Order: sequence, then structure tokens, then C-alpha cells
Amino acid sequence: MARYNFDKIINREGTHCIKWDARKRVFGSEDILPMWVADMDFETPEFIVDAIRKRSEHPVFGYSFRGNPYFHAITGWMKRRHRWNIKKEWISFSPGVVAGLTCAIQAFSEPGDGIIVQPPVYYPFFNSVKGTGRKIVENPLKRKNERYYFDLEDLHAKRDKKTKILILCNPQNPGGMVWTKEEVKGLAGFCLENNILIISDEIHSDLVFSAYKHTPVASLSEEIALNTITCMAPSKTFNIAGLASSVVIIPDKEKFEQYEQAMGVGHLNMGNIFGTVALEAAYTHGDKWVDHLVRYLEDNYLFLENYIKKEIPGIKGMKPEGTYLAWLNFQEYGMNDKELSEYILKNARIGLNNGAKFGTGGDGWMRLNFGCPRRVLEEGLNRLKNAFG
Repeated sequence: MARYNFDKIINREGTHCIKWDARKRVFGSEDILPMWVADMDFETPEFIVDAIRKRSEHPVFGYSFRGNPYFHAITGWMKRRHRWNIKKEWISFSPGVVAGLTCAIQAFSEPGDGIIVQPPVYYPFFNSVKGTGRKIVENPLKRKNERYYFDLEDLHAKRDKKTKILILCNPQNPGGMVWTKEEVKGLAGFCLENNILIISDEIHSDLVFSAYKHTPVASLSEEIALNTITCMAPSKTFNIAGLASSVVIIPDKEKFEQYEQAMGVGHLNMGNIFGTVALEAAYTHGDKWVDHLVRYLEDNYLFLENYIKKEIPGIKGMKPEGTYLAWLNFQEYGMNDKELSEYILKNARIGLNNGAKFGTGGDGWMRLNFGCPRRVLEEGLNRLKNAFG
């Protein structure tokens, strides 16, 4: 671990980062420990910084394209990390996963069509559906023994001829479920039977804990692959979200061309030089770094879990199987969402994501980002203990 120091405290203030420098705007005070936005407080690995530094030595940053090293890095990473053999011809681009997902909604549905979302879930999904004039079809996840499960019976009851797309969060945000192969296969089978396209957000796929394995939806079979659009990125994994370089994988040639055309309308398919360089470095040299990172994150969660059980037993946690996000249940304290947020800000001085934003099933929950040095996590938990212990 000495080579990768995840305990190092990095001062991010004054860098215009949303997590730290937007505290006054978001929470009304700068005296808040931010544990909300889903980026980490670790250094971007040296091999990425070195690659960017090397490219910056050339004095011209004009229009560029993504060459063979870019595609080779992506195909190699998917094969090594996820046992998924993809082809260069399937790989498209988006500045971000949500941008790619929204573009796919516009390309493969019409205003008024139904788009399935599975709350509680990453809340920008709702904006992507409503903002494009589509109709949200809610298929809430079932909670059992502090884990979420798909509700296929509810799906059968709610789908109709206007239901065109299902947005899957795989692994799940905010709950941290790493859906099993059987779970994903069942959901994908339903979509095939009902002619519903799957858009799978797999941005957290590299951050899976030791007892679990990520299953890319499109890796299940050729038939499922042709009915799936997969959105991935190195941004969460390597802490490079500001470089805006996401990957959209579309095995169906016709769908690929439709998506490319839709991206081209807004001229969103160019990307930027440093995002490309960072992705190539990440997916080429990042294996060992990610292995160490995931171990650190899993240890961080175990520290959090043990701390809460001992010091703040009124807070119940849903055990994540991946990601660096803890989904915490405060319902025992009997506050509504507004009261809960205000209480935490006033008494704990900590910035969390209010669960109500994640939709049905999120009331009384809060999302906490534990992608930070252990000392910062302990400080946040101490603050919660002072407020709730």
C-alpha cells in the first residue's frame, strides 16, 4: 500500500471543485464537511498525471480524434476486468454518462414514450426522462433484508406499447447493489420479450468489492447485447470526472449509427485531448492501482459499518457490494426529509445527499460518500455521533 497512499489528505479548496468550493451555495455555509458529490478525495494516479503532463508539453491543443491506442485501451480493460470481449466498432463517445444516456433516450424513443426507472436511483435519470419530454414509468426496487431486488411482477403490470426503454443502474446507486448474473439475466429477458431497449449505466463497474463480480448486461448473450446500450467511464474509478470522457458501447450497428448521428447534432462527439489521454493511461496502466483502491474503499466501508453499529445504532445501513457510497437509513429518528437535512447540517455540520432526491423509497435516507482518507471519514462519523449518538 505504500506505493498508493490513499490516507494522504489533499486540500481541494480553491480549485473550483463542486464538492468543496460550492458548499456555501449548496449548503448555505462553508463550515460543512462535504461527503456528498460522487467524486473521491484521493489523488488522481501518477500514471494519468504523467500522461497529461507529457501531452501538455506539445504547444498546440487543436481539434483531435481518438486513435487506435484509445480503442485498444478500452477493449483491453473490458476483457481483463470484466471478461467482456468487445469490438472497436462498438465503441462510441460521450462527454459524460448522463449525457450519453440522455442522447440515447432521444435517439431511440419519441416524446410521450414511457421510460422505466427503478427508484431509489441516481436522480439525474429523472431529469433525462422528463427533460426530453418522455414519461417516467416507475418500477421501484424491493427492499428485503437490507438489500434491493428487481420487482419483475411490477414491471409486467406497468409496461405497455408506449414503454420503449429501461434505464438500469448497474452497479446500483445509491444502494450499492452489484446485480448478480441471474438478476441481470432475468431483467434483460423481460426487456427482450417486451421489445424494451436497455440503457445500462455501468459507471461504478470497476468499484466492486471482493466477494462480488460485475456482470455487464451486454455480455450475457448476443441477443441481449443487440438490445443494450452500455454507458461506462473511467471517471469514478480514477477520479477524473472533470476530464469529461465517457464510453458508450453499442454492439448493434444500426443503433450505433443512430446514436452517433444524435451525438453529432449537438457536436458533442469531439471530446477533449486530455480526456482521451487520461482514459488511455487509466485503462492501460490502472489495474494494480484499482485493486489497491477497491481494497481501501472496502476497508473504509467496514470501518463505517462497525462505527455506526457501535456508536450510532439508530442509523441503519444498507451494505454496499460496490461503489464508494453508503446508503443510510435515518427513519428511526422520525424526521421528514426537510427536517432531517436541516438537523444534520445544523448539528453535524456535514453535507450529505438527501434520499428523497433519489425517488420512491428514498424518504428518510441519506447518501454518504466514503471515497476519502480514513481520517476524513472518521471525522464525518464523529460529527454524526455528536448529533445522533
